[in-house]
Amino acid sequence: MSIALADDGCRLYYEVKGEGQPIVLIPGLGGDGRFWAGVEKALKGFQIITIDHRGAGRSDRPDNGYSIERIASDVLTILDTEKIDGAHLVGHSTGGTVVQTIALDAPERARSLVISGSWARPDARFRALFLSRWEMMQKGEVTAYQNLTHVFGYTADWIAAHELELREAVTSAAHYLAPYKVTAQRIAMLLDFDRSQELAAINQPTLLLGARDDIMIPYHHIEELRRLIVHSEMQEMQGGHFFPRLAPQRFADVITIFFNST
Repeated sequence: MSIALADDGCRLYYEVKGEGQPIVLIPGLGGDGRFWAGVEKALKGFQIITIDHRGAGRSDRPDNGYSIERIASDVLTILDTEKIDGAHLVGHSTGGTVVQTIALDAPERARSLVISGSWARPDARFRALFLSRWEMMQKGEVTAYQNLTHVFGYTADWIAAHELELREAVTSAAHYLAPYKVTAQRIAMLLDFDRSQELAAINQPTLLLGARDDIMIPYHHIEELRRLIVHSEMQEMQGGHFFPRLAPQRFADVITIFFNST
């Protein structure tokens, strides 16, 4: 384990494993680098950096100051701490918006981009879903919030096969989630994110991954990113919104081929 210190004093938890070209794995709204455990195990021949967002996982949880730009800055702080000039950036869901932000604001730090299960801007359905999640956290309805995260995040077959595990996760959620108001702010930052008009400026090789059976962030969002990011290619995956967790070897194989071709 390692800790980097952001310019506002927030302690940022991250881990570095392996040797080779550096890859930064940026998780989604849950913000915990352990989301990538299966992918990390499957990747070979790279230096892998996994991070916990501020406000999540094992990083500090400030009372306020949350934005996608702030998390992007935190990623750069971690790279600076490790004396890494540039890395391949992999971001899933919220992590994909962080990757977009770094590519636009600090392009020299991004060798290539993998944007997975993510979006360019909120649409009406997105706003309806995430406003509902925001309201749940404002009211402290953590059990309902966690149950719906599982329903929207995993496939029906996976939920059926892991029902006990998911039930235990719901029971323990109140102990490992950030304070409700912090999580609500983190949801709000998603609703505020829209840099769609700038995406044509991205020049890095970019791989876009999306799952047809993703009901959290439907496939049309990754299709929109394909239209907006000129230097991008797209590949279809399966496994619901959390497809990197459900099919980690497949995910690792796809991004390895991409990195080796750039």
